[in-house]
Amino acid sequence: MKPLTNEIILRPRFQLDVTETKEFVLQKFETAAYPPFLVKRLDEHIFIKFDIKNNHFWSPQLHLQIDELDNSNCRVYGVFGPNPTLWTFFMFIHFAIACLFIIIGIWAYSSSSLNKPYHLQLGLMVTIVILWFALYFFGRGGKQKGKPQMQKLYGFMMKVLTP
Repeated sequence: MKPLTNEIILRPRFQLDVTETKEFVLQKFETAAYPPFLVKRLDEHIFIKFDIKNNHFWSPQLHLQIDELDNSNCRVYGVFGPNPTLWTFFMFIHFAIACLFIIIGIWAYSSSSLNKPYHLQLGLMVTIVILWFALYFFGRGGKQKGKPQMQKLYGFMMKVLTP
């Protein structure tokens, strides 16, 4: 297993080989929940997140998928990610801004083709690009805020997996 680096990338992934059966590992996670962690199981998927008291806007969650290799070994695939609601919100905002950028670009092109002034449209497009950069840095700052909790989730997972 490769240890987590100090650099947090978008949705970091890892995999671990465990010398226990799939059902035993799944059972360990189901019975291991203690504050501040919430553990939910859906088939061979485990979702670990923080309880409401310790959850903030940028809190990450850990999704584990346990696959059986043979009768006595399994492989744990893990991926860290943001709260799905937050992820959907950010994708919606980026989509809306991209659509607005395209619409204003079409408006600017139409005005240019008709020999009308298009300075307002260009100004709005520059403003949208600045807004995109602001969203990017806002997201990077959020990842930095969620970094300590990501390490705690990883530590909890390792504590459950190691005998």
